[in-house]
Amino acid sequence: MSARTTPDRRQDYPHFREIATRWMDNDVYQHVNNVVYYSFFDTAVGHYLIETGALDVQASPVIGLVVETRCQYFSSLSFPSMVHAGLRVGRLGTTSVRYEIGIFRDADQVAAAQGHFIHVYVDRATNRPVPLPDKLRQVLAPLVVDEAGTGAKEG
Repeated sequence: MSARTTPDRRQDYPHFREIATRWMDNDVYQHVNNVVYYSFFDTAVGHYLIETGALDVQASPVIGLVVETRCQYFSSLSFPSMVHAGLRVGRLGTTSVRYEIGIFRDADQVAAAQGHFIHVYVDRATNRPVPLPDKLRQVLAPLVVDEAGTGAKEG
C-alpha cells in the first residue's frame, strides 16, 4: 500500500485559470460532484490552448485525444466558490502531453484536488498519432516542470 499523496501548493503551478462554480455543480451531498472536477481540468487546458493560439477547435488539423485521466480529492468544494485551476505540463513527449492540474478553492494555498490527463495528438482526419506541432511545443514550454515541480522536463 502506498502513502497518500500530499496536496500541491499554488506555487507548484506556473499558470492559473479562474472558474466559477455553478449552482448545478453541487450534488445531493451539497458539494461539487466528482465529475465536475474533470470539467475544470478540461476548461483550464482548453482555454490555455485556445488563448495561446495552439488550438482552433474548428480548424486545427491536429487535435488532442484524452487517453488517461486521474484525480485525487483532498477537500470539498461547493457552490458558491471560485476555483483557481493551476496548470503545468508534467511531460512533453513526441506525440503526447501530460497536463497536470491543481484545483484550489478561493484563496486557499493548498489544492482541494489535483490530477492529470494525457492527450495524444492526432491528425484530425485520420485519428492517427502525429508529432506535436511546433506552435503547441512553443506555448507549452513555459509550463513544463520536472518531478520536483521546477525546471523544464522534455522527452
